[in-house]
Amino acid sequence: MIGLFLGEQKLPIQILNKLKKNKIKYFIIDLTKNNKFKKDRNSFFINIGKFGKILDLIKLKKCKKVLFAGNISKPKISLLKMDLKGIYYMPRIIKASKLGDAAILKELIKILAEHKVKVLKLNFYNPELTISKGCYTKLQPSKFETLEINKGISYLNKLNAHNHTQAIILRNGKVVAEETSKGTKKMLQILKKTKNFRGILIKYPKKKQDLRADLPTIGIDTLKDCKMAKIKGIVLKSNENIILDKSKCINFANKNKIFIAVK
Repeated sequence: MIGLFLGEQKLPIQILNKLKKNKIKYFIIDLTKNNKFKKDRNSFFINIGKFGKILDLIKLKKCKKVLFAGNISKPKISLLKMDLKGIYYMPRIIKASKLGDAAILKELIKILAEHKVKVLKLNFYNPELTISKGCYTKLQPSKFETLEINKGISYLNKLNAHNHTQAIILRNGKVVAEETSKGTKKMLQILKKTKNFRGILIKYPKKKQDLRADLPTIGIDTLKDCKMAKIKGIVLKSNENIILDKSKCINFANKNKIFIAVK
């Protein structure tokens, strides 16, 4: 029995479909805003303010392993209905929330570990969602672009551990845009206004990012945003980036002369 802490976006759906296909027993702790998984009879809509109820459910299901997938937004503390354990743990979650959504996940993982519940890497059942080293498109980076990419990776590696940046845009060897806490999409949307721009997007995990619950993700929407922003190439990290709808992304990249390279 695997417990699934599921949030927003497409990734949880793909993981859930794989579990169903392989007939793996599961139950869902639905952490979405609008009870997204309510049609699933194994789903329980519980906010993180009721952590006692969550722990009781895990114990009832005799569950020792859980998996996190999807975006879990910062909770509005004033609207949360809390049980005793929720009141006990909430100061830790509030403190973590000030550092961003990823920090909330980290704190939840720590709390579960204290109750001897192991958190699996989010691609544990879906290894096909990550990709290994290589270039996956007809177009490949040139020698100059490879040097550019290496400089960009070096730049990311030197960032402060608490920096929100997990993506940058390079142009002619210079970093011209950095992802903020608003995400990669917002960064690319700003670049849409720039004429005759041909840059490279590098998207890597942040330092100290907990890869069990928070792998950087791209999908077909990212590719479309890259086209609009006149991006000529995307660089990901081997086995540490999720790519949704992989075939669609590669076909779209080939059609629009964008390379996808994995380092």
